[in-house]
Amino acid sequence: MKKTRVRFAPSPTGPLHMGGVRTALYNYLIAKKNGGDFILRIEDTDSHRFVPGTEEYIIESLRWCGIVPDEGLDASGKLAEVADERNPHAPYRQSQRRAIYRKYAEQLVESGNAYYAFDSAEELEKARADAESAGQTFIYNASTRGGLKNSLTLPAEEVQKLLAERTDWTVRFCMPSDEMVEMDDKIRGHIEVNTSTLDDKVLWKRADELPTYHLANIVDDHLMEISDVIRGEEWLPSLPLHYLLYKAFGWERPHFAHLPLLLKPVGNGKLSKRDGDKMGFPVFPLKWTAPDGTVSRGYREDGYFPDAFVNLLAMLGWNPGTEQELFSMDELVQAFSLEKVGRSGAKFNPEKAKWFNKEYLRKRSDAELAALWMPELASHGVSASEDMVREVVALIKERATFVSDFWGIAWYLFQAPEEYVEKDVTKFWKAENVAMAREALQATASALEMEEYIRAREWPMGKVMNCIRLAFTGSGSGLGIADIMRFIGREEALLRFHRAEERLL
Repeated sequence: MKKTRVRFAPSPTGPLHMGGVRTALYNYLIAKKNGGDFILRIEDTDSHRFVPGTEEYIIESLRWCGIVPDEGLDASGKLAEVADERNPHAPYRQSQRRAIYRKYAEQLVESGNAYYAFDSAEELEKARADAESAGQTFIYNASTRGGLKNSLTLPAEEVQKLLAERTDWTVRFCMPSDEMVEMDDKIRGHIEVNTSTLDDKVLWKRADELPTYHLANIVDDHLMEISDVIRGEEWLPSLPLHYLLYKAFGWERPHFAHLPLLLKPVGNGKLSKRDGDKMGFPVFPLKWTAPDGTVSRGYREDGYFPDAFVNLLAMLGWNPGTEQELFSMDELVQAFSLEKVGRSGAKFNPEKAKWFNKEYLRKRSDAELAALWMPELASHGVSASEDMVREVVALIKERATFVSDFWGIAWYLFQAPEEYVEKDVTKFWKAENVAMAREALQATASALEMEEYIRAREWPMGKVMNCIRLAFTGSGSGLGIADIMRFIGREEALLRFHRAEERLL
């Protein structure tokens, strides 16, 4: 049985969208489940859309998510350029493999499955305009290529002359006329498309001596022995051409699976950066700084745990068939299958994303969370022992979604309030309440004793305690009085109360 070999082959045209990370994840899970290999390859054949820094961003994003390629990266973590035992198919950047592709393009021409096209951009634009004026859509295929400038219509001598003199010619696939292409997809099922609806795609360009995606990915997938091509739904229209290319070369086809789109939280349509900007959530795994200086948010910088991010991505389009929602990477490997991936788009819910992070935060140890929080405490000028920070974390982590929430929940355990919420002062800081609170604090040594003291005198517990909390935290909300006093101590408690009296009475 053929070994499972899958690949993630993004283009370096900008930051990696979370949908791209999901594609990488699903490929990785299939590889690990079947004891196979997950390969990273960069498809940079479109030199005009190349964005500096993207390749490094892609690699770092996968590393953060724990999606580690078995093949494609060298020992330093960069894209492998020299073949070795681990990376026998290097280089893995298509622009460095350009010498490979022309041979295969010429092979298709020789077998009659492709031809040379010499139409200029202006001539093609005129053909489109003429078709539009006649109420038609121009398609470069069997119905039109006979009237265009290519090696199927020109004398052999002129073809050779144009090949030598011109630098703007291309190799186009010779799409069969009125032939039904029958295809099978692991997610979409059986698909049939008539070739009369398809055009003769460009496969190779003389101008930059680079292949288009269609030729490059077929050749590389064959040479790298890819067994399963798992990619986004946007490539489904290209599937007939890719089927026909495998047939034209006489190569064994891999299995195909086209993943559903990630949809906007509201309404239909593909999830975009604009949706994230409008609704306040990131669509990229890491923060991205564009060449023009524009900064886009990332899940890592927003405080998400990588395993929470991976878990939420896995559930966008895949259903395990059980009630379980939280999966470690190992559990995902065991449970995942393409048969349980849906055909329809998966709507992204930013609140559900937060829920995942909240659950993963709760699963973290107090010591780990304390270590993550310590740098922020230091930035606020707080010097606290690790033991104390762990105790605080244990007390507050059920209330938090992100580690960055900790300070907002419990800052007053480390610093006395400088200001007091005006509406809470008006509501709770009454002279009679202050007098009772002062007496209770001065007469007792602990919160438990204080409560007993208040009850014994039949004072209004809520009014007295809210008055005390206002002095401790600056507002009428916060942790329980007993928890606050345990951390700040009786002496600090009295100091804060007296300070509140000086400022508010």
